[in-house]
Formats: sequence, structure tokens, C-alpha cells
Amino acid sequence: MKRNLIVIIIALLVSVNISCDKDFEEINTNPSLANDLNPEYLFSNAQRLSAAPSYHYEGEIVQHINTPYGGVLAAGNRNIINDQHSNALFNTMYTGPIRYLIEVIDKTRDDPAQVNLHNMARIWKAYCFHRLVDTYGDVPYSDAGLGYTQGNFLPKYDAAATIYDSIIEEYIAATDALDPNLASVGAADLFYGGDVQKWKRLGNSLLLRIGMRFTKTDDARAQSLVAQAVDPARGGVLASNDDNAYIQFNDVYTNGTSNALLGGERANYYIGEAFVDFLRDNNDPRLRLIAVKYENPSNPLATAGAANTNPQDQQGMPYGYDESSIEGAPGFPGKVGSAFKYSQYNRATVMRINAPEYLVSYSQTLLLLAEANHRGYISTGDAADYYEQAIAAHMEQTALYGTPLDVSEAELESYLSGPNIAFNPANALEQINMQYWVSSFRNWGEAWANFRRSGYPELTPVDFPSQDPSVTAGDGFIHRLVYPLREVSVNSANVQEAASRMGGDNLGNRVFWDQ
Repeated sequence: MKRNLIVIIIALLVSVNISCDKDFEEINTNPSLANDLNPEYLFSNAQRLSAAPSYHYEGEIVQHINTPYGGVLAAGNRNIINDQHSNALFNTMYTGPIRYLIEVIDKTRDDPAQVNLHNMARIWKAYCFHRLVDTYGDVPYSDAGLGYTQGNFLPKYDAAATIYDSIIEEYIAATDALDPNLASVGAADLFYGGDVQKWKRLGNSLLLRIGMRFTKTDDARAQSLVAQAVDPARGGVLASNDDNAYIQFNDVYTNGTSNALLGGERANYYIGEAFVDFLRDNNDPRLRLIAVKYENPSNPLATAGAANTNPQDQQGMPYGYDESSIEGAPGFPGKVGSAFKYSQYNRATVMRINAPEYLVSYSQTLLLLAEANHRGYISTGDAADYYEQAIAAHMEQTALYGTPLDVSEAELESYLSGPNIAFNPANALEQINMQYWVSSFRNWGEAWANFRRSGYPELTPVDFPSQDPSVTAGDGFIHRLVYPLREVSVNSANVQEAASRMGGDNLGNRVFWDQ
């Protein structure tokens, strides 16, 4: 009896299995779920998600933004390792933009109708890796994305210099492959609405940016790449503010940085002292748009009270203090409730919930051209003209923050002729890169990269007790971020190999071009 029962059960299982197999694909396909996503949608999402917040480390390292608090807020303000913040770019790029862009590239590889989308995705994927290498050094590149396609969740780490070579090849080859005579992706492109000529200029501007990274380590290569980037036969570089690559957020897809600093953190963050001092002391018109002192800084904008935007009243927060010791800082302005009376970013303009996030700008590009011309890399144009045009372009760019800066010609000329601002060939590298520091406001990853490359501005290192010893053993500044603890724990063999190759996984270590 028992034997017969077993036979009956086996027969039933086989019957059920055959029946399930017969309609397996149909049964396991959700009719309400998109199982084969349009690559254009993936591309849009990759663009949007690549505007990752960078105020905890990059913005604090270049001393544009500051908080005196420790705990969960401690990062670049105290030169310490905080995995919650140091892992942010790594996790964001790999789980979002890079994952999506790899899929877009794969889906469009052999489709003649998708040539432009394919190559736009290649350019932007290269940009994402450009950011990762500049931040961490060696990272997964050749194995990147294989977790989603091949189940490889322990990718090897490629050498940063080798990845840079591949990024450069992608910038060149993908830019040259763009064809204005072929189909456009239209509104799926959040930057340019599918304008291929603008994408060519973006690709070349990124090549200019990466070429200038070599000014410390390989002057000949820097010159060669810059010459290739500006070659008009290849489409040229960004030609106006209409070519800026940025994400315009809205009330649904809100700006991540603004969202945080308008919410529970609004009373915790202030503008860095060095940034306010430079703008105020040089009568920079941009300060009146950027900085504010609120009557009630702890409150939301609607109840923050009077907003003092008078440039001469602005005061940035100094570094090296905690929430208690800062009361002994020179010129301490006092408190309003739990908040300090230091200047904050204007919540009605540059910190609006729908504020744009600039990734590559015309102003930055002009300043790189100014430096390239000054160094003799290019003979076209004039360094002083590029420099002055860049400053004007950044002032015009601020219109997208909702309140036009409205700088008159007379005010602009007065600023450009100021004693520290008027272009001086003997001091050109400092002047150009000081303006790059200003023009990269809120584009803090790029501000930090250029600070490491150029050495400007000459900031005072943060001197805070218990800061990471690798920083104090160096020049006092963070030069790279450490790998996520999850990677160190799960992908330990590959992480250790990379760390050994770079000379250690710490904040004071330098990426290959920053030597």
C-alpha cells in the first residue's frame, strides 16, 4: 500500500511539473510589469541619478560648506572616515547610472537606429567612471555591471591609470561616432533633448577636463589631449551656457542636496569661511545670491523670517571647531536658539528644492581653456579673454536658481578690474583656478578634483583633534575617499589587492594624477 502511494505521488508530481513547464514563460511573466525596459528611459534615469550629493566630503574639503557637528554628520569637516558618507558616490554610481548605462549600451550595440543613443551612453558611462576614479582611485571597471548580467558580485578592481586610458578612448571614439544625420533620442535626453552637436561639444569638453588632470604628472599628454579636445574638426567644446550639462530638478524629483539641507539639517550647515571671505572681500556680485542670514535659521523658509542678503554682513563658519569650541572662535557671531548666526546658503535661490545640479559647465570649460592657453597648450584665443568670459558666464548661469543675479555691465567691469581679480599673467594660474573654485560651486566633486590638481585655492588645512592620521601625515587635506565597508568585508581579496597597489586605503593617499 505504501509503495503504491509513493508511485501515485510521483506520478502526480511529474504531471504537475509537465503542466507547469508547458506554460512556464507565460505564467511567470507579469502582464503589468515592464520586462524589457526602453533604453531611452534607462538613459534618462542614468542622467538623473548621476547628480549625486557631495556636500559631506567634497564640499567640505574645498571649504564651501561646513558643520561643527560630529556623529552622523562628521566627515570632511573633521577629516575623519565616515562610511555612511564616503560610500555614497560608490554605491550610487554602481547601482544606478553605471548599471543602467551598461544595459543601454548592450541593448543598442547592434541597432543602426540607435547609434546616437549608444554613443551618448558611452560618453556618460565614461563620465561616471571619471568621477569614481577621481574619488577612490582604483575601482571595478572591466567587471563592472557583471553582477546584473553574469552573477559576478565580486568584481576585480582595475588600476586607476588603466581606467583613465579607457575613459579617454571612450570620450574620443564615442564623440566621433555621434552622427547628426541619424535619429535623435529627443526628450529622453535630459541634457540637450537629443541635440547631437551639443553632445559632441560635451564629449570634447570632458576630454579637455580629463586632459588637464595630467598637468601635474604628464605635461606632454595633457597638451596632446587638450589639442584633440579643442579641434574644431571634431566639433569643438561647450560654446555657451546653452551647452551646460545639468539636471533641472522639480517638485517631484527634488534636488538631493537641497532636500537634505532644507529639511532636518537646515540648522546644521553653514557656508565655509574661506568661500564667504573670498567673495565678500572682492565685492563679488554672486555673494548676494548665494549667502543669507535668516532671522530664525532653524525654521523652514516660510517662517525663517527676514533674510539678510547684504554681502558685507555675511560671515562664513571657520573649520576646526566643534559645536562647543566654536563659541570661542574669533568673531563668533552668537546663536539664535540652537542655530548659529553664520551665513547659510539661500534657500530661496541656490538651495531651492528644485535647484539645478550642474555637472559640466561653459564657465568651467572656459577656465580650462584659459589655463591651457596660459600654459601654451593651445594658441587659439587669449587667456585673459577666456578668464573674463568664464566669470561672466557663471554669473549668467545663476539665473536658473530662480532669481536672476542681474549684474549690470558696469558692475561686471568693476569686478573684473578689481585688484585681486584683474587678470595678471604673473598670477594667472592662481586667478584662473580660484575662479574655477567659485564656478564649481555645488559641483563639489569637480571643485575637489581641480583643487587637488591645481593647488588652488591655498586653503588652511582643517586642524581638528582625532582626525585621520593619514591626513595629518600628509598635507592636512583629504586626497581620496576610502572604499565602502561592505566592499571591504564582502569583496575583501579584490579590495586588498587594489589597496596594496595604491599604497593603502586611507584618506591621505593620492590618486595617480595627484602626485
